[in-house]
Amino acid sequence: MLAKHKVFALGLQHVMAMYAGAIAVPLIIGNALHLTPEQLAYLIAADMFTCGLATLLQVLSTRYFGSGLPVVLGCTFTAVGPIIAIASTSNLPTAYGAIIISGLFVVLAAPLYGKLLRFFPKIVTGSVVTIIGLSLIPVAMNNVAGGQGSADFGALHNLLLALVTLVVILLVNRFATGFLRSISVLIGLAVGTVLAYMMGMVHFGSVGEASWLRVAQPFYFGTPQFSWVAIATMIIVNIVSMVESTGVYIAVGKATEQKVEQRRIVSGLRSEGLAIMLGGIFNAFPYTAFSQNVGLISLTRVKTRNVIFAAGGIMVVLGLLPKLAALTTVIPSAVLGGAMIVMFGSVAASGMSILAEVNLRNDRNLMIVACSIAVGVGSAVLPAIFGQMPSFLQPLLQNGIVTGSVTAVVLNLLLSDKRTMETENEDGSVSGLGMDAGESATVTVGAKQ
Repeated sequence: MLAKHKVFALGLQHVMAMYAGAIAVPLIIGNALHLTPEQLAYLIAADMFTCGLATLLQVLSTRYFGSGLPVVLGCTFTAVGPIIAIASTSNLPTAYGAIIISGLFVVLAAPLYGKLLRFFPKIVTGSVVTIIGLSLIPVAMNNVAGGQGSADFGALHNLLLALVTLVVILLVNRFATGFLRSISVLIGLAVGTVLAYMMGMVHFGSVGEASWLRVAQPFYFGTPQFSWVAIATMIIVNIVSMVESTGVYIAVGKATEQKVEQRRIVSGLRSEGLAIMLGGIFNAFPYTAFSQNVGLISLTRVKTRNVIFAAGGIMVVLGLLPKLAALTTVIPSAVLGGAMIVMFGSVAASGMSILAEVNLRNDRNLMIVACSIAVGVGSAVLPAIFGQMPSFLQPLLQNGIVTGSVTAVVLNLLLSDKRTMETENEDGSVSGLGMDAGESATVTVGAKQ
């Protein structure tokens, strides 16, 4: 049993790992829609507050809601373009009305989606988890260089900060034991930020300007309005998020050695639907399982849900105390990038671990893995390749997790020579398709073979 101060520190580490990605969405949307500084400050605070509530909903496990897995929820980048487009052509209340209805759709559609899990045997899930990790690597490297579009992109001081952060994390993992080892990322971020401060790269102006207390206000931007086009757009966005989250659940199951059966995934997606509806009510964003934190679980080997409960509580407090939230924004992008290299690489390694259980000497299996990873990573790294496609298809095609998943599922059905009918095991796991004779593909992850 971890002491309370250790649980808090580990929870804070999870918050630091996802914070940059969480606040990037409100910053991008707020600037694109030319919101006032006061409105932008509210958007960030409301986002953190709702991230915390969404995470708590996910970690809780009831009969119908919550996966019970140590999963952190954050706003999905897939929604950025559609929200900006909807708000630009109509207004923000229309965007939030669409978010609320699309969240209800996720709650109602989760059981039907669960019945499709037979199309996700290990050869598919391993490929998807690997794609998640590999597609995040460019995000890490952009941060290492100082952040996309920064004036000092690729400058030597940015590369130095990232290197020092990475080296500190590796040294702590190599020589420390117990609790210190489990907070290696937090230590690396702290050392990197202190070094950046000494180099004159850390500024506390935003902390001084932030208010001490602000309570999230329902319908801050006005009463929700409804447009069928906007609703259909946001439903497509959330279908993408459902696929993303499935991959994250499986990756977390692998990292924590837990069985991820159909019931857990359906309950988790129902909670995400509730979280999305909360996002619309508090004028925040749609939420999905964050893959950033999967690598942290693999790295620290701390699998308890209490840590994620702490992370959710910290995010709620940050949402209520903007000054504390602003304090975490002083960490330079290069420092975050150094930590991301380890975390995102760990996600990819988890996917490779799943694929290690598949017979890749079989040419058919090899082709499924090769093509799905190539298509998925290619779509993530170069989304502009689909720039000439119809606008309603672009959110799907430009998401590497979706294109990679679809490629893996279709090729598994077309190329596998010994497909069997899906049967449910007594333990709730699902026997899959497309494996060699004597093999059983399941969506159960982490069970001993």
